[in-house]
Amino acid sequence: MDKLLIEGGIPLEGRISVSGAKNAALPAMAAALLTEGRVILRNVPRVRDIGTMRSLLDELGADSSVTHEEHGNRVEIEAHKLVTRLAPYELVKQMRASVLVLGPLVARFGEARVSLPGGCAIGARPINLHLKGLEAMGATIEMDHGYVTARAGRLKGASYSFDTITVTGTENLMMAATLAEGETVLENAAKEPEVEDLANLLKKMGASIDGAGTEKILIRGVGALHGAEHSIIPDRIEAGTFLIAAAITAGHLTLDHVEPSRLTAIIAKLSEVGVRVTELPSEAPNEVQRPMLEVQATRGLRAVDIVTQEYPGFATDMQAQYMALMTQAEGSSVITETIFENRFLHALELVRLGAEITVDGRRALVKGKTVLSGAMVQASDLRASASLVLAGLAAEGETLIDRVYHIDRGYECIEEKLSKAGARNRRISEAG
Repeated sequence: MDKLLIEGGIPLEGRISVSGAKNAALPAMAAALLTEGRVILRNVPRVRDIGTMRSLLDELGADSSVTHEEHGNRVEIEAHKLVTRLAPYELVKQMRASVLVLGPLVARFGEARVSLPGGCAIGARPINLHLKGLEAMGATIEMDHGYVTARAGRLKGASYSFDTITVTGTENLMMAATLAEGETVLENAAKEPEVEDLANLLKKMGASIDGAGTEKILIRGVGALHGAEHSIIPDRIEAGTFLIAAAITAGHLTLDHVEPSRLTAIIAKLSEVGVRVTELPSEAPNEVQRPMLEVQATRGLRAVDIVTQEYPGFATDMQAQYMALMTQAEGSSVITETIFENRFLHALELVRLGAEITVDGRRALVKGKTVLSGAMVQASDLRASASLVLAGLAAEGETLIDRVYHIDRGYECIEEKLSKAGARNRRISEAG
């Protein structure tokens, strides 16, 4: 099991390229099950979760290949003829996003049997809203031995309102509705950029979708979809993490391959804290025109409260990183987590480094500024691991982070990117 050793106290300087969004790439890969044609995805990040989804598609019988490109991977998927409709527990337990194959399998093949994903470190995240939506579209649902089986002839268009906002639920039902008979209206839908990116791919494949990125999505079912080529959007959470990396080290970074319009909540909050983030024009005229971000910070950070919300609010996936930043801000801040019920596991590890944090239910009080000192800590989930990396960059001495396989699930070569910006960090394998 790999560990990450970080020597703190060094301001980050230089340029970092942001990878493609794994939370956009995963549903895009699942969408390839909706067609016999070849789906080509570019700017796919080189992270563990992508490999898990590819293993699941291979298990189902799809053909896939990966080609390394200058920025991200090119992934080709062809689901001409599947050998099974079963998504086994052994794969689903590794990554909850595996449930995204449910909607496409039922829509195209009339049947799917998918392992229930169960809970995870940060909360329960049940899939009941996915299932209720499929039932509204005419599917029959059975659950036994830890699996859910969904069957349908051809799904029927329906109007369905989510009881609570769910990103994967919105994506699952939107994919299923593309091949349903008639119109489907999804209300109280997730508005995240990853949902909109999936819709853009589906439309390239021949789907008829309006309203993706808003709370009401209209899908007009078609008889069949075809192959397409699509470039995955930049990862807004990775970009936000590196913005905070510059802030917490009083550094000066330039981020390229970003979409600033998707980062308004974190940029606005950093501005309140005292961090200057400036949009710069693209320097890559022959590529997709995306601006860059320059971030500069000083040691005089101000404590500012946050409340996590669905997009376009402050993302729950940035909460842990922001908590690390608040340990270095002057004053007290209150962090309120409204999305997941158990997402403060990183707080105890930050306390081991010297932070003053008190957790009360879904609220955490952070008192700063505190001097962090390097220690051995343990990552509990993907974003918690990122917060520990950030704290390690700001701490005095060496910080050793265990269970960094969590960070490998969603951050592409993070130690290499940080090293290019001047950080002193290295990966230590179990063998030494």
